[in-house]
Amino acid sequence: MLTLAALQQQLEKKQAPIEQWNPPFCGDIDIHIQTDGQWLYQSSPIGRLALVRLFASVLIYEAGEYFLKTPVEKVRIQVDDAPYLIESWRWQTTKQGKALVAITNLDDEVILGPEHPVALQPYQAQPVPYVTLWRGLTARVSRNVFYQWVSEALNQSNQTATPELHLQSASYAIPLGSTNEIDPR
Repeated sequence: MLTLAALQQQLEKKQAPIEQWNPPFCGDIDIHIQTDGQWLYQSSPIGRLALVRLFASVLIYEAGEYFLKTPVEKVRIQVDDAPYLIESWRWQTTKQGKALVAITNLDDEVILGPEHPVALQPYQAQPVPYVTLWRGLTARVSRNVFYQWVSEALNQSNQTATPELHLQSASYAIPLGSTNEIDPR
């Protein structure tokens, strides 16, 4: 039997071995992730970041629903939009060239590319970039980061005639949408 201490030790490694677990579905739990990335339990904010990270380490997306999955149970939670937000970013030199590293609201980092692609999806009537993470999860790019990326893309594009903006991350082109669609608000 897996003890709580052993489970916490596994989860501290960032990626729990969820694929190896096959627990029974135990119903819904009153955990809700708001659009702004805030985690709530019974409508109250979860104030301890360590606890949010612990829950996030067992979060999965399956068949259009979000679950917390442990070795002994699987419970459904509610997510308003994407469970993560991209709140910052940086450049990193890789063997393939200068790559963009996206950083989530829980301080997880991913290098944008084929393993973690970006797709434009509608959000509040605007096309917004979402980053594919792991276990079916996504992160919506915050408005602030989006406009920083647009500025970088404009610098990279040398003002070409095409209205489509892309930001280059090593050999991967990150779609940012049309300059006609970008709302400067």
